[in-house]
Amino acid sequence: MATETAIKPEVPPSGTGCVECMENSGWWFHLRRCAECGHVGCCDSSVEQHARRHAEETGHPVIQSFEPGEDWFWDYETADYAEGPRLAAPDSHPENQPAPGPDGAVPPDWREKLH
Repeated sequence: MATETAIKPEVPPSGTGCVECMENSGWWFHLRRCAECGHVGCCDSSVEQHARRHAEETGHPVIQSFEPGEDWFWDYETADYAEGPRLAAPDSHPENQPAPGPDGAVPPDWREKLH
């Protein structure tokens, strides 16, 4: 099972937003954190779907929600929820960071662009 080897609880998140969106002045709907390397990417509803792309390119199949108040894991290999331990802090983006985000980068018609 991928979950047993794909979660490294000691690895902190890569930052407070989607790595690729922040590098390219993009925006995201919700954030997901790679449970193996900590990469923070945007969700499957986001325009770019960077979390899924990261999983496909690296072979790191398990993510955890990086939204405040959410602690669920998802395994892209099994296309199902997964179990996992508490990951290194922080466990979400800052609560004052809007979703979608980042503040100032979200287009007015963002709802029409979601997957």
